[in-house]
Amino acid sequence: MTRRFALIGHPVAGSLSPRMMAAAYGGRYRYDLLDFECFEEAWQAFLDGYDGINVTAPFKQNAFARVDVLSEKARATGAVNLVVPCADGFMGHNTDVDGVLLALQETGQTFAQALVVGTGGAARAAVYAARALGCEVSVCGRSPEKASALGCPSFSFGEARSLRPDLVIYTLPGRVEVPEGLPFEGAVVLEAEYRIPRLEQVACRRYVSGRRWMLGQAAAGYRLFTDEEPDVEEMLRVL
Repeated sequence: MTRRFALIGHPVAGSLSPRMMAAAYGGRYRYDLLDFECFEEAWQAFLDGYDGINVTAPFKQNAFARVDVLSEKARATGAVNLVVPCADGFMGHNTDVDGVLLALQETGQTFAQALVVGTGGAARAAVYAARALGCEVSVCGRSPEKASALGCPSFSFGEARSLRPDLVIYTLPGRVEVPEGLPFEGAVVLEAEYRIPRLEQVACRRYVSGRRWMLGQAAAGYRLFTDEEPDVEEMLRVL
């Protein structure tokens, strides 16, 4: 029987995940998009017929609370974007961290001061990855409470204008207007959004597409799903 995997979240229409899974393994595994507004319905769909799931907004914290075992990265970030069965029930992982690390390590550069823009699950992964690269990390967002909850110095969008980071990791959704005055100039800018990118033309030292983030997190996730090495070159062609 063909093993089945899926992405749960809302909205998920237009996700490249099914095409990337097909490319990664030559179509040997099924991958579906499960679009639910309610996490409980999405989780039940997973239980009813899937061998593993990816989790996207707005369900990463819900999945974190539901799994039985957490990987180190998931525990540290407080967010889960991949769930697989394990001996003790279900194990939650955070492969967004792998995506950020791949995208930044490919630049061949080192960073000292990072600014993470946003406060959701992707921002949590960005904070973890930036710290793993040796950065001092600051966060800015619309909610001061959510920004401060990430355990870093936190700023409003207006206050962040005075910062001078050499790395900006931008995690706001593409449907959200870019706040004015953010300190992109002089920084390497990694944008999480790859479907509706907002920063491709921004004045900065170097722009890194969310497609690289997507590639890194997907490849890491597919390894966890299958215990097999995916064809990354074919995945890249899809992207």
